[in-house]
Amino acid sequence: MKLENKVAIVTGAGRNIGEEVAVWLAREGARVAVIDLDRGRGEKVAAAINAQHKDHAIAVVCDVSSSADVQKMVRTVSDKWGGIDILVNNAAWTDRKNVLDLTEEEWDKVMDVSLKSVFLCVKYAARAMIDGKRKGRIVNLASTSGYVGRPDATAYTAAKAGVLNLTRSLAAQLATHGIRVNSVTPNRIGSPVGEDVVPENRYVKNLVGRRGVPADIAAAVLFLCTEESDFITAADVLVDGGALATMP
Repeated sequence: MKLENKVAIVTGAGRNIGEEVAVWLAREGARVAVIDLDRGRGEKVAAAINAQHKDHAIAVVCDVSSSADVQKMVRTVSDKWGGIDILVNNAAWTDRKNVLDLTEEEWDKVMDVSLKSVFLCVKYAARAMIDGKRKGRIVNLASTSGYVGRPDATAYTAAKAGVLNLTRSLAAQLATHGIRVNSVTPNRIGSPVGEDVVPENRYVKNLVGRRGVPADIAAAVLFLCTEESDFITAADVLVDGGALATMP
């Protein structure tokens, strides 16, 4: 197994991409902390993992936009399994409004969950990696929305663009500690951000000719967490079926 004896944190792991990533990491031997603000969702995913891989998952309730919550979460995981090797920042929130309609409170929530959370989780998880003398792997989930302008999203596009460049800065800052930081960019994978159900009529245009599924993203994240990708850092891996290449 590629991640045997590794300890991983996956945020927003109660559904969709985060859930699939947690399952894939556990399948390769990692102990996985399933992080979600919704206790029921997180516990359900952790229980499903443990049914297949005994004692490989715990559910931790955490508001990833709260410094106190993130610090507590990192301590909980470190105390449980003796350290941290992998961090996957997947938690996100979106707006669906233009700048004239978006409120300041809505802007702040999207920025807090989608961008500030990456800063906080990396800040404290990376410190744990360094203190434990572990060569960590950090993967941030970006979005094609971080590459293009959208008439129906203001804060989300700004936040995801921030994730892309923050990833490069973090990679440069943490390289001397042996920590690699990369991002993965999906496009309309599974259910929309903040929702549980995939709409039947969800429009997807790409070069592959099918909708992406969470497993497509999990496979890329897994690769970036293994030794096979040890020469890759500060990179963004597009897993969008070629959608970005065809966007107007």
